[in-house]
Amino acid sequence: YKISMKKVATRFAPSPTGFLHVGGLRTALYNYLFAKKMGGSCVLRIEDTDRTRFVENAQENLIESLKWAGVNFDEGPSIGGDKGPYIQSERFELYKKYSDQLISDGYAYYAFDTSEELDAMRKRLQEQKKDPKYVREEMRNSLTLPESEWKELLASGEKFVVRLKIPYEDIKFSDIIRGDVTINGHDIDDQVLLKSDGFPTYHLANVVDDYLMGITHVIRGEEWLPSTPKHVLLYDYLGWSRPEFAHLPLLLNPDKSKLSKRT
Repeated sequence: YKISMKKVATRFAPSPTGFLHVGGLRTALYNYLFAKKMGGSCVLRIEDTDRTRFVENAQENLIESLKWAGVNFDEGPSIGGDKGPYIQSERFELYKKYSDQLISDGYAYYAFDTSEELDAMRKRLQEQKKDPKYVREEMRNSLTLPESEWKELLASGEKFVVRLKIPYEDIKFSDIIRGDVTINGHDIDDQVLLKSDGFPTYHLANVVDDYLMGITHVIRGEEWLPSTPKHVLLYDYLGWSRPEFAHLPLLLNPDKSKLSKRT
């Protein structure tokens, strides 16, 4: 694999949902050691937008565990740097800005479906032996409702989420480990980018932060491979150059189940 001449910048971006996983530590080491070998930098970013899974003091434990393992980041929450803040809950205005841009450019849309409507849709699709993903052509959103109606819903304070409009075509990207990957848009859900409480999902926040922090190589576990088509679309739609992707094989137990031990 030929490395770009652009200065390498990697990141490790854990969520404060508990103690550090062994697999997470391995990912941190891959990012740190690759960056150091290439004369680049490695950033620590805390991705704390999922408040339902937030664990008190987990962030401090993560940082201490990484220090214990000898992973000394160049930028991060306890280190500083010129691309902060390095905690996602302190960067909300950025995610709203780019969500609005995606809507304005026609790449995302408002969806007003209630949880009951979504449950009914999924149940119907399951009964039809179909993938229970969001069917934008049949639901209540700014693509199906008259403009006057969805604007009135917004003005009245109706709850909504912002969804990414996935194109019904092949989405292609390259992975350092996997090679060329092609996934058809029909097989991908219209990802929620902003939740009804205004919090961004991982997908939007991750891409915005990686770009603004100058990350050149995204090295992470293979469980994120199915989400990568959504991420490359966001890069393309926002007019940004894609980083290099490398999805690491999972650590497995002797019985081939996923290793889930925490350090």
